[in-house]
Amino acid sequence: MDVARLAGVSQKTVSRVFNNEAYVSAEVRRRVLEAAEELGYRLNHAARALASGRTRSIGVVSLGTALYGPASLLIGIERAARDTGYALRVVYTLEGDPGGIAGAIDFLLNQGVDGIVISEPIDEEADEGTVWAGVDVPVLVLGAPAPFGAARTLCAGVGADLLARAATEHLLDLGHATVHHLAGPQRWYAARDRLAGWRAALADRGCDQPPVVEGDWSAASGYAAGRELAADADVTAVFAANDDMAIGLMRALVEAGRRVPDDVSVIGFDDTPVAAYVTPPLTTMRQPFDPVAQEGLRLLVHAIEKPDVDLPPAHDPPVDLVLRASTAPAPSRTPLSRGRRTATRPRNVPRTGAPADGGLSDHP
Repeated sequence: MDVARLAGVSQKTVSRVFNNEAYVSAEVRRRVLEAAEELGYRLNHAARALASGRTRSIGVVSLGTALYGPASLLIGIERAARDTGYALRVVYTLEGDPGGIAGAIDFLLNQGVDGIVISEPIDEEADEGTVWAGVDVPVLVLGAPAPFGAARTLCAGVGADLLARAATEHLLDLGHATVHHLAGPQRWYAARDRLAGWRAALADRGCDQPPVVEGDWSAASGYAAGRELAADADVTAVFAANDDMAIGLMRALVEAGRRVPDDVSVIGFDDTPVAAYVTPPLTTMRQPFDPVAQEGLRLLVHAIEKPDVDLPPAHDPPVDLVLRASTAPAPSRTPLSRGRRTATRPRNVPRTGAPADGGLSDHP
């Protein structure tokens, strides 16, 4: 084989490199790939698929939306897939379509994909047991409960409830008597998980649980909620289920004469690119999109290529609180609950920063 001869390795080693197998050093892999490029060799994926019984493709079912969370997770999946040697085939669903997931999975199975990733954050109330019997490839579900039973179902991702709990605890650690919650639409798994984490944090500290205000992820809905919350003088801390709603909320509070963070502390969720550049810069929970995608693809490829071998241990993604200027200690007029700690950082959560807030950061 010309590639093996030029690279100075065996044909078996060339085959291992082209099949993205382990036990090949980085130096040998580099020589083989450079030799293949010099000779103009292009891997025949169709022939390899016939030989292996696999198409080396992974199907992805994703909600068709420009919202930051789902879009960022899809980008993370695409990045992670580059290192696996598998091609992606993406099918988008539409919000409000009960048969969307079923139709997308059926389409991908007809394309012969070796595995499926479901990044679908909404309940669509599909009929149970109608289409799932034929799902005979491994299925990875990201950030939500599996919507059906497949031959092998995998899950990856840090629970949004853990991040929401850390966000709420941060505000309680600053001395706020309780924390109000601006929730996302409850048809979304992520919104329900964040609501559950907020409730759990308050319950653990023995704090009152104020009525929940529900938005639709948009800054406009956050602004409307902010006008409502600004009228309540007892509101000193708000956890918003995403950054867009938090930004709209802050504007409404300031327009109503409630200073952020002097009168009301606000924390968001996601760490969108704009969060560091609003006034004041927004404290938020950073979602680990890339680590979740990498971990999920690692497990899925293992399940595809080694179906009879137990999955490797899962790695928990980080819980990352980004401290900026929108949160501060509770106003002095607010009494502290008995026995509450008043540390300025939450427990077991790393401190990070952003250049826009002008403060110190534990990271370069």
